[in-house]
Amino acid sequence: MAQRFLRAVAVGCGLMLACGLTASRGFGQTYGIDFRNTLMPASGGMAGTSVAAPQDFISAINANPAALTQYRGTNFTLGGAFAEATVNLTQTAPVPALGVAPFSAKSSTPGAIVPAIGVAQEVDSMLLPTTLGLGVFGAAGGGSSYVQVPASNATSSYLLLLEFAPSVGIELTERLSIGATMFIGDGYASGPFVGTSGMTNAYSLRGGFGLDYALGEATRLGAYYQTNQDFRFQDEAILFSERKPRDVDMGLPQQVGMGIANESLADGRLLLAADALYLDWRSAALFKNLYRGQWVMQLGAQYRATDRVKLRLGYALAQNPLNPSVGTQIGPIEVPGGIPAAKYLQSQFAIVNEHRMAAGAGIEDLLMPGLDLDVFAGGMFPAGEQLGNATHVDVESYWIGLGFTWHFDRPQVARDPG
Repeated sequence: MAQRFLRAVAVGCGLMLACGLTASRGFGQTYGIDFRNTLMPASGGMAGTSVAAPQDFISAINANPAALTQYRGTNFTLGGAFAEATVNLTQTAPVPALGVAPFSAKSSTPGAIVPAIGVAQEVDSMLLPTTLGLGVFGAAGGGSSYVQVPASNATSSYLLLLEFAPSVGIELTERLSIGATMFIGDGYASGPFVGTSGMTNAYSLRGGFGLDYALGEATRLGAYYQTNQDFRFQDEAILFSERKPRDVDMGLPQQVGMGIANESLADGRLLLAADALYLDWRSAALFKNLYRGQWVMQLGAQYRATDRVKLRLGYALAQNPLNPSVGTQIGPIEVPGGIPAAKYLQSQFAIVNEHRMAAGAGIEDLLMPGLDLDVFAGGMFPAGEQLGNATHVDVESYWIGLGFTWHFDRPQVARDPG
């Protein structure tokens, strides 16, 4: 068992490194810039719903690690998603301080490959039932590029955050579990300030903590908290009309999530779940000036059509996070040109869409016993936002993904919550 676990870890880390280095620049389904679990193999088909009863263990690692105790034996997942957005920016007035003239263009930033790779191992030798997990996945991303338009003065921005996340879930009683995850983040960024900007990388830590409680055989409650995660990209930008490079801080916000899941309907074949998330963007470096606090509601359903096939459907409603009262300062940098210039820079991370839909399916024992396949697809409904008097942005996106999961030493009977 131990050899299988270590082998899975080594393979997963190698594959993740390859995926991370070849990831394209782009963004798709995000809350602000945060992917949450919307691009995970099974949760992706339920619009990210996963706090109380995640249907893939990587979603537990990334949100509520206490739910890892719902997984027995050894599990290894190799998955990923492709997400692409269409962003159209219209600037009707010049911004002389940034060297920007009026233009209307579509962002040339292509889609992104977002990996989801991990392993979970039940440990029998501990005092309490314990499951260890390790995930490597894309956590956040965003950006746009109008360098093909001379009037934009090479406006471009890009952000990709990858996480290496060891995790543990401990079953305190037959009903109550706790868990923790340490996120070791690797970030890559350029922009968003108009001027000269090179791609730089930075590292940062984050902590996550979760609770999971079984009300009975059919209902579970879950909750989690994650700290903020701030990255400092050193000498990342040289502002327009300046010569000295500036450090740029960007990051993810502290957040909380609560969820409920029930599978008592249709003779236990139908799982219904709901999550409520709050992303405190006021705690995130740089984005504290672009965004405001954001509420997200995720609703998901899974129906076991046969003994081997599961069908999934999800809907998410997310508040538009853009701060309507953005000032003239973004992070520690005073934006030349005042509020019109700040609004123009804000448009580069304008994820304004409120409505999302997703669907997916899972097939157990595909080709061989113990091998499962999960697939999903989704999209954000088109939406637009007027930023000040001269800047307008329109955004829409879609995403598709899949994941293969191998199960080893999995018992036939799952843990009974009592």
